[in-house]
Amino acid sequence: MPLRLQMLGTGSAFAKKYYNNNAILYAEDYTLLIDCGITAPLSLHQLDKSLDEIDGILITHIHGDHVGGLEEFAFRMKFIWGRKPVLYIADKLVHPLWEHTLKGGLTQEGIASLEDAFEVKVLSEGTAHHLSPCLSVELIQTPHIPGKDSYSLYINGETFYSADMIFQRDLLTRLVEERNCRKILHEVQLQGPGQVHTELKQLLSLPAEIRRIILLMHYGDEMENFIGQTEEMEFLRQHQIYTL
Repeated sequence: MPLRLQMLGTGSAFAKKYYNNNAILYAEDYTLLIDCGITAPLSLHQLDKSLDEIDGILITHIHGDHVGGLEEFAFRMKFIWGRKPVLYIADKLVHPLWEHTLKGGLTQEGIASLEDAFEVKVLSEGTAHHLSPCLSVELIQTPHIPGKDSYSLYINGETFYSADMIFQRDLLTRLVEERNCRKILHEVQLQGPGQVHTELKQLLSLPAEIRRIILLMHYGDEMENFIGQTEEMEFLRQHQIYTL
């Protein structure tokens, strides 16, 4: 059975209309949440999806629109369902996620570390980790904010899911030409200089054969103004389910 993707939100960090760019990945009987930003719990509620239906959470980096919902997720799992959510995380993100993001809100009696709040599964970069019989994920470090680690995902050896990232033409080309990539889910900045994001004009500079397999996400609230200006690339839409 092919993987299915449902976007909880498709917006940029400051988007209000489209929510945070987070997704649910369905792999037969396994459900993976990719990032858990501030709006993720609300979006799950709107879909009538209970938190205990999520088998694991994988985060790409520690900005609020990607991890801001983890505190609520952990507390609700603890006090309502009496268990820790599974958290997949790059080894370089474990310390900063706790010390710089979650420690202040989650610390209480019985919770003094990330491992007290989550069942932490540390992932190494560059290795295909099998999260279930039908789902493997490889972390690929991609540049975003200088000095802060961020990881894009290569899913089942054929789908690239970008974190927030500066444009990487060589990586995208290599994935398509050398690693049989069939689908690219890529963040896009529609206006202004892409100092820490990928600009639309940069994606438009890619060959048509690559643009044809790109779906755009992490866009601003002005997205509707850019319909028809993205060549072969289409915008992912919130709550729609896509077959990968």
